[in-house]
Amino acid sequence: MKQTNLRPVVLAVLAALASPLAHADNTSELGTVTITGEGDKLGAGYLQQDDGVKARSNVSRSSIEKSSPTGNLYQNINMLAGVNASSFDSTGMFGGALTMRGFNSDQIGVTVNGVPVNDSGSFAVYPSEYMDNENLCDAFVTQGSTDTDAPHVGATGGNLGFNTCSPEKQRRFRLAQTLGSNALSRTYGRVDSGDFADGKAHAYLSMSHSQVDKWKGEGDATRDHVDMGGRYDLSPGSYIDASLLYNRMFNYNLYQPKLSELQQNGYNADYAASFQPGAAHTNPGPGAQVETAQSPAYYKQSINPFENVIFSANGVFKLDDTTTLKVQPYYWYGYGAGGTGAKIQNENRFYNAATGTLTGTVNLNGGSGVDTDTLDKVLIFSESVTKTNRPGITLSLSKTWGMHQLLGGVWYERAEHRQTSPMSLVNNDGTPVSSWLNGSLVTRADGSLAQLRDWDTISTAYQFFAQDSISLLKDDLNINAGVRAPTVKRDFTHHADDYYSTAPNAQVNQTNYNITQTYSDVLPSLGFRYNLTPSQQVFMNVAKNFKAPPNFAYAPSNSYVQLVGGKVTLNGNIAPETSINTDLGYRYQGSLLTFSGSLFNVDFRNRMANSTDPVTGKSTYINAGDVHVWGAEMELGSAPVNGWSAYTSLTLNRSRILSNIPAQGGTLPTSGKYFPMTPNWMAALSLQYAQGPFFARTNIKHTGKQYATLVNDEAVPEYTTVDFDAGYRFNSVGLVKNPTIKLNLSNVFNTSYRVPSLSSGVKSQSSDGVYYNLGAPRAIAVTLSADL
Repeated sequence: MKQTNLRPVVLAVLAALASPLAHADNTSELGTVTITGEGDKLGAGYLQQDDGVKARSNVSRSSIEKSSPTGNLYQNINMLAGVNASSFDSTGMFGGALTMRGFNSDQIGVTVNGVPVNDSGSFAVYPSEYMDNENLCDAFVTQGSTDTDAPHVGATGGNLGFNTCSPEKQRRFRLAQTLGSNALSRTYGRVDSGDFADGKAHAYLSMSHSQVDKWKGEGDATRDHVDMGGRYDLSPGSYIDASLLYNRMFNYNLYQPKLSELQQNGYNADYAASFQPGAAHTNPGPGAQVETAQSPAYYKQSINPFENVIFSANGVFKLDDTTTLKVQPYYWYGYGAGGTGAKIQNENRFYNAATGTLTGTVNLNGGSGVDTDTLDKVLIFSESVTKTNRPGITLSLSKTWGMHQLLGGVWYERAEHRQTSPMSLVNNDGTPVSSWLNGSLVTRADGSLAQLRDWDTISTAYQFFAQDSISLLKDDLNINAGVRAPTVKRDFTHHADDYYSTAPNAQVNQTNYNITQTYSDVLPSLGFRYNLTPSQQVFMNVAKNFKAPPNFAYAPSNSYVQLVGGKVTLNGNIAPETSINTDLGYRYQGSLLTFSGSLFNVDFRNRMANSTDPVTGKSTYINAGDVHVWGAEMELGSAPVNGWSAYTSLTLNRSRILSNIPAQGGTLPTSGKYFPMTPNWMAALSLQYAQGPFFARTNIKHTGKQYATLVNDEAVPEYTTVDFDAGYRFNSVGLVKNPTIKLNLSNVFNTSYRVPSLSSGVKSQSSDGVYYNLGAPRAIAVTLSADL
């Protein structure tokens, strides 16, 4: 385990805490961190006063700026009620996982600057891709009910929103350098133009380069990122702003062990550090050469390169004093690979288009001319490759009409989702010839690309929405009624591939087929908020939510897809998942304390899950039937008193499966069992001291017991993590303004814990089929920044 000597740093922090502090104006800033200003008025930036009809939590810019600059989106919201977030390392650069009220991240709608970023096929979310933390202005969490105008067809469990900050109105150039544990190095620069064009326009451009070693094993993560944005004010109330977020990453994966592997090999076991001789290429020659794939795989054969772009423009046009039109076109592009790529390919088992069988031949190791046969089994590299082009647009019109605030609009997008698994040869040192799998690839005898997976999905989605917010009794009573009507058409095409399996019905892989399905629903919502007193209110909301089946439900690996009489047919109920979410809550919003609490109830219909049959080993997308979720969430935050402020949240959650689940080869005994990855309780505490140029904050999060499988045969123990952040702003010197030092210390007590992988945690009825992400050990990051 890679560690850093913390004693000098801890002593320095303690000395700073003990030293006299110069009191400053209450608008003092740490860089742009507001020490005791508006952003810190409540709950150390983790709480904002609200008067809506739904359970909702927020994180302000003040809190985000105190966090590590490498942090991903999930890390910023982990303290909030209902949220169960984890990261695969301390920096967040290797990704992370999230559940909320027991909903997986692929059941929660996520937007970045209003753009839906859930994968258009699987609804997965990749939190480390989207923006630099320095440019994230705010985040919100709607725990149970998706917003009426939210652009989602895959959200039964609420939605998350993340927004970048507007450009600064004053010209500025900012530089920041971060160094830390595991050879962490990050350089960040941002230029703000300030006002131009007669004060109507301003823009910014930021760039960062980050690199960190894995906390176990060999390999690292490298991230290059560009954010840019601009705004032009047309007239009072009307403007156009736009943003472009570009990300390019190349990560070596962290090994996810099964529980038996964890117990046998230890906490720090990872992918193989060297390319073993037994798995290396054999010398080509006459006859059959048989190569093997080492286990665990060589770390350079388990990689995750990815590149993506999110562009968004937002036009807000005030048509008159009561009417506003909003137009938001966007475009999302992504290309990348992932998984573990070491595969053994038979030279005489390629797809033959003439016969529709795996009888084609390719001489994979005959480049030297010595080996002229096709009898060999050769090590190749093949990971899951995804390429997405996804344009869309949202149009909305809002109008104030007496006591009514009306909203209506439409959302449309068309996502082209190409998912393949091409083959690359492997060099003698074990590295792939093409790590990105975008060139120098293996071709079949007819010249077509060899593929272990070959899917095309066009998902065309649109939604009409309308809402009326009615203000009564001098706004003591607000009634909100809304409806949205999402529709998505899945046009899934499977091209015959080179995948070989002995499982029943495996020939479907060598069959060309197309499946087109359309899913739609009408989703009403009704809520109210009533002010009992100027500082107390009650609220209630009931809403129906909807999630269309993912595109992989139609893949050959799914038991719903069967080959009957040479024709592919669907067998089984691939139904949309729906939920009815009810919140009943109370808020107290005083000058010193703010409290928000709610009771929630969720009734699922056709909740979908993955299950692995222990006989065939086949992964199956199954209908888990009805699931009942209920619980309570509470948040309490204080205003600063002599520099001290606090935030705490508590979540109690129960999620029960109401029936046994049919599965291939039998029935899963799931009736009455808890749904996996739903901690029975969570508690968070953030305690902050901020005064003048100094701040210190500790975040404590306890995550209760949760199950890893549908049949509850493996439980994940409860665990607690503690993080510490501190910073100090020095006086400006000459051209150097706001020189600042910031310390971020994660997992202070070096807690070891495990979290079920979202990709495997619910799909096995055997505990040994679950893969785990392990909690990263203690790590430190120190950031120096200044404005010029």
